[in-house]
Amino acid sequence: MSSALQPIISEPRHSSYDVVIVGGAIVGSSIAWFTSNNPDFDGSILVVERDPTYENSSTAHTNSCMRQQFSNPLNVEISQFAAEFVRNFQTYMGNDPEVPELAVDHFGYMYLAGDEEFAQTLRTNQAIQADLGAGTKIMTPDEIAAAYPFYNLDGIICGSHNLIDEGYFDSGTMFDWWRKKARQNGVEYLTNEVVDIPVTQGRASGVTLKSGETITAGTVVNAAGPRASLVAEMAGLRLPVEPRRRYTFIFSAAEPLDRRLPLTIDPSGVHVRTEGDWYMGGITPDPDPAVDPDDFAMDDDIWEERVWPTLANRIPAFERIKVESRWAGHYSTNTVDHNVIVGPHTQVGNFIFANGFSGHGLQQSPGIGRGVSELLTYGEYRTLDLTQLGYQRIVDNDPFVETAII
Repeated sequence: MSSALQPIISEPRHSSYDVVIVGGAIVGSSIAWFTSNNPDFDGSILVVERDPTYENSSTAHTNSCMRQQFSNPLNVEISQFAAEFVRNFQTYMGNDPEVPELAVDHFGYMYLAGDEEFAQTLRTNQAIQADLGAGTKIMTPDEIAAAYPFYNLDGIICGSHNLIDEGYFDSGTMFDWWRKKARQNGVEYLTNEVVDIPVTQGRASGVTLKSGETITAGTVVNAAGPRASLVAEMAGLRLPVEPRRRYTFIFSAAEPLDRRLPLTIDPSGVHVRTEGDWYMGGITPDPDPAVDPDDFAMDDDIWEERVWPTLANRIPAFERIKVESRWAGHYSTNTVDHNVIVGPHTQVGNFIFANGFSGHGLQQSPGIGRGVSELLTYGEYRTLDLTQLGYQRIVDNDPFVETAII
């Protein structure tokens, strides 16, 4: 490892690397940092990123939240590691005095159940979360009203809420320092684009760049976000991941709430939370088709027709609100089960996936980065076993069941 900060390069310095990571946004950089920071790893790493500004990446369009409220224990544990990582960020970064603490705001999540079926799902999930030490509580409408009197709770049966390690965290600073520390560790970041991944006798031999060079690789890692299926196709592999638009709105309120607003998931699917002195809301489109990875068009009607009416109904103080900014981003959606696919392909063993987070990429990036780094270093998981999230379930059409999807 080197203490000198590697510059971002436009031409590869070598014709061969032990690891080539396709995609340098939050997931690719997590893998690069965790791997290069492991004293047992002594190989070379190249990160190929087509857009070094990351302007159109899912990382740049994130709402930057974390939660413990999942239904599958493995997803809970992945997020618990993320919370622990964020709390101890400076320690993980080697106690570098230049590394700041990560800002957090534990306003929590509030899932609202509008029917008994979903209420029972929340109760079942809460028991799983509690067994793993999460602070989730099921709240009656009266309890919700006492804690958050601004809600209109007509039709609400119960809520699921957790103020411990749930809410916002400063993922942008984490991302910046992962890239910086990875480069200090000798990782090379190349501004270029992978256009082909030749596979011979069940192994990816390397990558071909848009600029014409061919790079030999011991292992290829797909961390290409919304472009992940395109990268897999270059190796002749099927990956059921597609970009789908998600809309985010930042708005001010004429009557601001007198306390922080948990990230509230309305039974309609509209979600809203505190965002500093303003608020952030969003919604899943219906219908929700795949789009081109360069398609960031806004739906100009969805705010007036779906988001604002729902907000004004659930929180009457939001009758008078003003959109300050809005954007469209992409979920890299795993169409099989809306959960990440991580680990090697079943036939091409040196091609590793870290794709299809379906909106959970930021909060799962520490756990997935650590897990992939273990595969690259040891050939196996050594902390948290991520095998359930592997590609075999895609082959078997055996979905990884997770009921708490937003």
